[in-house]
Amino acid sequence: MALRKHEITKQAADEVLLITSGDLRLPANQECWPAQRDMEERLTAAFAQKGIKLVRAFPYNEKEKHGFISSQRMGMDVFMNIHPEARLVFATAAWQYTHHVLPGLLSHQGPILTVANWSGQWPGLVGLLNLNGSLIKAGKKFSSIWSKDFKDDYFLTALGEWLRDGKITHDLSHVHELDKSKLPAESAQLGAQLASDLKYRKAIIGVFDEGCMGMYNAIINDELLNPAGIFKERLSQSALVAKMRTVSQAEAEDVYKWLVARGLKFNFGKNPATDLTLEQVIEQCKMYIAAVRTAKDFGCDIIGIQYQQGLKDMVPASDLVEGLLNNVDRPPVYAQGTKEELYPGAPLPDFNEVDEGAAVDELVTNRCWTALGIDPATTLHDVRWGEYYKGQGVDAFVWLLQISGAVPASHLVGGYAGASSERQSVMYFPLGGGTLKGIGKPGEIVWSRVFVEGGALHADLGRGTVVSLPAEETERRWKGTTKEWPIVSAVFHGVSRDQFMARHRANHVNIAYAPTGEIADKALATKAAMLAEMGVIVHLCGITQAA
Repeated sequence: MALRKHEITKQAADEVLLITSGDLRLPANQECWPAQRDMEERLTAAFAQKGIKLVRAFPYNEKEKHGFISSQRMGMDVFMNIHPEARLVFATAAWQYTHHVLPGLLSHQGPILTVANWSGQWPGLVGLLNLNGSLIKAGKKFSSIWSKDFKDDYFLTALGEWLRDGKITHDLSHVHELDKSKLPAESAQLGAQLASDLKYRKAIIGVFDEGCMGMYNAIINDELLNPAGIFKERLSQSALVAKMRTVSQAEAEDVYKWLVARGLKFNFGKNPATDLTLEQVIEQCKMYIAAVRTAKDFGCDIIGIQYQQGLKDMVPASDLVEGLLNNVDRPPVYAQGTKEELYPGAPLPDFNEVDEGAAVDELVTNRCWTALGIDPATTLHDVRWGEYYKGQGVDAFVWLLQISGAVPASHLVGGYAGASSERQSVMYFPLGGGTLKGIGKPGEIVWSRVFVEGGALHADLGRGTVVSLPAEETERRWKGTTKEWPIVSAVFHGVSRDQFMARHRANHVNIAYAPTGEIADKALATKAAMLAEMGVIVHLCGITQAA
């Protein structure tokens, strides 16, 4: 029997409670636990340095061999025994399902601090940003901080402020609300026309099972989307599997042969339990065809696949599929039993992990880049990690962006011929499936994020450059994150590491390339104008024009 509020003892003045959330899957929680345990020990030492005892709000599970909250029900039960006014720290060193702890955090009345270790190993930073974006969407006040070893001055100063004042103040001077009057006339006119066109011929985003991995921040309510001219078609992943069964072996093999002819290398092995096999890839080719046909059946302008839970137990991963969908040059798909090509000569934009903020972003990018005659291939990425780098013409903080699905070949050095497909992690995908792996090509980009705050749609837009790092540095970064996934080394202009972390409202960031800085300026201005005319509150971040 859980204690009632009046029966729970409030923490001592020199104590702070710690909670953490993990994955839904036991193998993932067990594998990530050592990193979490190490981070908690370092964090405990940092609090002790301030004269505060950090106390876990729930124990390590001896049977399951980890100390994560592993379900929404468990999280609710843990919070039933936490005093509602306690000072509370959420700490993560791994990807985590936000909905495990969101119900308890939303009703908590005391100061909340979210913390992550600065590491790319088990995407704790990604988990932190997802929780932060979810809390912002929900209108819940909190503070956030991050650190590599929890000994640096930035972290210790911020921690001291939170312990003293119950909040942390970050520098957000890089963020400026869009002044539409300052947009170039040509871009303002084009953006307004594209927004008008969208509201006239409304767009459909096809959502294969809404909500993914606890990402509350990735769900946008219809009443916010509809005034902008965007409507949802709620689809089912089970229907996608059923559609796959109508795709012939020959059709799937044609897709595979097309990819081989383009130079994509498949790193096959013999053991389907641990290796990528031809049979898995053929199933992915069937999914690709089924996804395009389903999109056409429902008149979708863009689709997203929930990606893990449920689907992973039925078929191989959707990663390769989503990368193909986002590319202009992709295997042709025909209406069943005909030679009518579907969505010819264009991407069928895909928002990985059914992140609807990314869906709005990609839809707008597709319209703007197409109107400007630029390759409209776009993708979201996890904000995985980053580190300062100096050498080979680079002298900046370089972010490492990664996502296993949705990355188009045109974003990679050498395109398909420079890419490979490797088996997704056994820990997450028991039935395998290949990725679309490669190195992000150098060039100018526009980065962005659409999110919900204060009951309204917002968008952050900025300029950036994907840089080329030495092969050994790229390999070092790859080994410290996920070797099977594509990697992008990005510099965000005029935005420091800590400014970006303090401001960013999601675990994902969208990027799209532009041929030159001048064209990137025009693309960003057009996108800002279109979003603003759609009713989105637009913020420009950092340096948004080429020098």
